[in-house]
This record gives sequence, C-alpha cells and structure tokens, in this order.
Amino acid sequence: MSLLGTGDLCRIFENLDKNGDGQVSLEELKWLLEKIGIHYSMDELESSINKSSLDFDELLYFYDSISSEETVRSDELESRESNEGDVDQETDLVEAFKVFDLRDDGFISWDELQSVLSKLELWDKRSGGDYNSMIRAYDTNNDGKLDFEEFKSMMLFTIS
Repeated sequence: MSLLGTGDLCRIFENLDKNGDGQVSLEELKWLLEKIGIHYSMDELESSINKSSLDFDELLYFYDSISSEETVRSDELESRESNEGDVDQETDLVEAFKVFDLRDDGFISWDELQSVLSKLELWDKRSGGDYNSMIRAYDTNNDGKLDFEEFKSMMLFTIS
C-alpha cells in the first residue's frame, strides 16, 4: 500500500466531508477504503472505531493503524519467494485499474482518468493538466484509452 502524506489525506478528507461538518461517516470511509482496495465490513469498521464518524485527527490515527497493518503484511509477503511478490504487484495493479475503470469495460479513458484524479484532488484543472496527453503517452495501440497492460506499463514506469 502506498503511503499518503498528511496533505493528501487532508484533501481526501475535505472531499469526503460533503456537508462540511468536520466529520466523515463510516459509510464514506468504507466507500473510500473499497476504492483503494481495502475491504472492511461495516461491522469491522464499527468495532474498530467505536463511533459513527471520524474527525480528521481520528482519520489520521485510523490511517496510521491500517498502514501499520499493511506494512506488517508487506514485510511478511516480502519474505516469500520473489515470484509471489510479482503476483502481489499484479494483484495491486488490477485493483488500481478497477478504481480508474469506472465503466467497467476493461479500459481507462481520459474522462475516467480525469474523474478519479479530480475526485481525489490529485489533479487540478487549473494547473493545465492534459489527460489526453497522459493517455497518449502510454497508449501503445493508439485507440485513445488504456487497457490493463498499458496501464501497468504506466504504473511501473511511475514507480521505478
């Protein structure tokens, strides 16, 4: 799991806090966690949080705790054979692809990319970002969208 900074978490929190009351409900938290590939049942969230909503500091604490769990899991996975690591990386990439593939058609279009990055406030329209050029840079078959292999190339290039 990629660790997010406090600034990233603050933007995400503000985006989730639709009514501006300084709280994020467990339903909103569950939605966010599922979008990033972490699955908790409502019962699990309720028992671990013991509240119906979280303020920003509580979200930071919760994020730190699940990041620690993921770090322990990652350390355990790294101790396995390296080909298992490749499988885990592939699984993570499949989950990430699903987040962007809003139409669930096996492709990521520029508007899907724009929508997800904008919702997470990781792309600002005012900064002059061009989603089409981002797609074109990795679109090897020139169909105007990214399939999984093209997305994988983009992500592995970004990581390395």
